[in-house]
Amino acid sequence: MAWRAVASLCSFGNFRSIFQQRRTEEVELGAHTIKSHGAVLARNHRHDWLILLLLAGIEIVLFIIHPFYRFVGKDMMTDLKYPLKDSTVPVWAVPMYAVLLPIAIFLFFYFRRRNVYDLHHSILGLLFAVLITGVITDAIKNAVGRPRPDFFYRCFPDGNELYDQLGDVVCHGKDGDIKEGHKSFPSGHTSCLGFLSLYLSGKIQVFDRRGHAAKLCIVILPLLVASLVGISRVDDYWHHWQDVFAGGVLGLVVAAFCYRQFFPPPYDNDGWGPYAYFLALEESRTNTNTVYHMDALNVQATGIQVVNQQARQNGNEAFALNGHLSSSLDEMESGRR
Repeated sequence: MAWRAVASLCSFGNFRSIFQQRRTEEVELGAHTIKSHGAVLARNHRHDWLILLLLAGIEIVLFIIHPFYRFVGKDMMTDLKYPLKDSTVPVWAVPMYAVLLPIAIFLFFYFRRRNVYDLHHSILGLLFAVLITGVITDAIKNAVGRPRPDFFYRCFPDGNELYDQLGDVVCHGKDGDIKEGHKSFPSGHTSCLGFLSLYLSGKIQVFDRRGHAAKLCIVILPLLVASLVGISRVDDYWHHWQDVFAGGVLGLVVAAFCYRQFFPPPYDNDGWGPYAYFLALEESRTNTNTVYHMDALNVQATGIQVVNQQARQNGNEAFALNGHLSSSLDEMESGRR
């Protein structure tokens, strides 16, 4: 009977272990949702969000202040007499395709996998990439003060040129147009989609060595869009081609650094998820193994206690039986006498 009790307890422990294992598998499938872990995750990264606000403030200041008004002589106007045109891709459209579109894609993957770590870190990394790129770009714009290709008609809307004694331009156009005319290098329109391309390459496992070219086309698509936006900036005479090239390289470098801050390389086997997600899985597995070990010890201790109790009971019964036999033998011996 003692061993049956131990066996029943062991079977209960096995059932509980199976339940714990299924629970761990559910966690591995993506039980980290906004409702369960979102608030804690945002609170743990509150300093990162504060730095984002600081970067946004710096970006606003850089946009407001005047750039360096570089010397522009009459002989330099040859490359600056392109017509003044409206932008094919206006400034208000940049946050639409550079921020809102990637966030919509992040949300799509979240609703498929229910991984709040991926959603939080992708948004955080994207905003860091956009704001750091914006701060560096506008800081260089203001420091360099390179004239745009359409600077002549910004400076002289009526076409009447005027220069001072040193040969520098004396502009009589609108202050806003003149100010914007000294912000050619580098371009900021082409530097915002590198993070999305890296994110997609990790999510769909482009470099899984299976040779699916369709995946590669999906990853190249954001870069193609960024290239077309950059070409439109040259076609609209808002930038020189060097401005667009430098802005694209700058955006890719910053995006790569920001992406690698939160995600493994896209060619890694775990490139589809952020570092924090795998760290949470490792912690959950460690806690589960600890529970398994404690359950096993409890089952073992309970089984030993049951065996000891059964042995004591059997020992008491044997002692009583022995006493009864001894008394019977004594009575029989007394009768003989």
